[in-house]
Amino acid sequence: MKKRWLFVFAHPDDESFAAGGTIAKLSGTGHEVVLACATSGCKGKSGEFQFATREELARHREEELRSACSVLGVAELILYRYRDGELKSIDPEALAERIRSTIAELKPDAVLTFPPDGVTGHPDHIAISQATEKAVALAEAEYPEGRRPSFYYTSIPHYYDHCQDSGPKDTCPITARVDISDYRQHKGRALQAYRSQVYSVNRAYPGVMEDDFTVIRNYEYYTLVRANGQHVQDMTKTALSELPTMDLT
Repeated sequence: MKKRWLFVFAHPDDESFAAGGTIAKLSGTGHEVVLACATSGCKGKSGEFQFATREELARHREEELRSACSVLGVAELILYRYRDGELKSIDPEALAERIRSTIAELKPDAVLTFPPDGVTGHPDHIAISQATEKAVALAEAEYPEGRRPSFYYTSIPHYYDHCQDSGPKDTCPITARVDISDYRQHKGRALQAYRSQVYSVNRAYPGVMEDDFTVIRNYEYYTLVRANGQHVQDMTKTALSELPTMDLT
């Protein structure tokens, strides 16, 4: 049975870094993937490009995002266009309501976003994680009994293998993984769409911009947080190599 999957992230490129292989695998196997992006990344680096205004950079990053979505097979892109770097300053209830309305309209079978630490500790990542989790709980009331969505955190456990600065520690156990070995090229091509973010791509995935996708590992990782309206409390820490495969059917 094919399903609708909603990914909610803060910036253009978050989807490719955190879940590019999974998104490509879902779309490649007939599922519908929708991406909601909260900002247009107007405060990000511009790489080799020069822009006169932040608005120009935002438009450019949106085009990069659309290119990445095309590579990954995203069926629909939703742009909230909040100010980059300011999600933490938005009324949390208002941000959650914006996401709730998206969930209520689309009725996805699964919703995925950053974990509470945002993976990298970025305040925008943390704000979107908190708002999405609240939005899922609020939207559940609009689903039929027994068909409420699954809610997952994404995780990048190897991110800091390629970055020398120290990142936040895991705050929740990873509960499943997705084998993306057949979709590493899709993830790599999506990352290549972000020429303005070449510094970040090279830090996390050195060689990808030069078509070397071997640095992209075979799995992406997730934590199941809610299932059918109930919080999942699984605090068991399992070795990454022993994690079960996430059910994408």
